[in-house]
Amino acid sequence: MSSLEQMYQQVILDHARERHGTGDPSSLAASSHQVNPTCGDETTLGVTLSDSGQIEALTWDGDGCSISQASLSMLSDMVSGADLEHVRQLYAAMEKMMHSRGLGVDDDTLDLLGDAAALEGTSQFPNRVKCALLGWYALRDALAQLGTDIAGENE
Repeated sequence: MSSLEQMYQQVILDHARERHGTGDPSSLAASSHQVNPTCGDETTLGVTLSDSGQIEALTWDGDGCSISQASLSMLSDMVSGADLEHVRQLYAAMEKMMHSRGLGVDDDTLDLLGDAAALEGTSQFPNRVKCALLGWYALRDALAQLGTDIAGENE
């Protein structure tokens, strides 16, 4: 294993152990419960938007493999306080990376994703792609309940 792969593995394990953004999502404006039936990962993610269209609050609760838990922790770090345009960019970058099937993505995409770039190797395992995207799909669903589609344009 290369030193870069070891570092990426350590980033994933660190986020899985010391999960950022966990809490009770039930009091937030919208929430989404998502389940990955392939491996049993599940999460409930809640979000509240500020009047200016920024992620004002985001919390999640869930159980699952280290990939899903690390991805949720990374998501929380990246989108907390972010405006919706930046959240759209992050969502698109994560989808692009995770659907690359291990062929790699450009450096700009990896730079945008920060710690989540450590999940790039996961893209070569289709069953693990679902683990890494579980939280992102919960965020997309919760924001859709608030009238915003981060996979496209405002509704």
